[in-house]
Amino acid sequence: MGTRLKVTDSRNLQYWCLLTLFLTVLRVFKDLHKTRRHVFKDDDGALTAARLKINEEFKKNKNETSEENIKEMLKTARAVETILRENVIQGEHVEENKILLRPRQSLLLDNVPYSDTPRNKT
Repeated sequence: MGTRLKVTDSRNLQYWCLLTLFLTVLRVFKDLHKTRRHVFKDDDGALTAARLKINEEFKKNKNETSEENIKEMLKTARAVETILRENVIQGEHVEENKILLRPRQSLLLDNVPYSDTPRNKT
């Protein structure tokens, strides 16, 4: 049977809150890198640039102690990860005025008609 740790005083509670926050930061950091590797697959330049930017932002804020500020930065990082995962499509120049798009399977939509003219509401 597993052992449960009991939080007996406010110091222990504060410790566990900080540990939980640290683990959340680590999880978001790893998720961003996982998404970066998936989104920019086979694009060494973009992979490197994204890795450097992610690492730079986390290093820049590594001494932040305000729980409120950390939670706000985590919220922003999650939003960035979502935007990368859901909105970025790789493209490759194949000719002077031609780009080959490489959408990931998760971005493809079934049966979504496109029209330049707006539809009239009935």
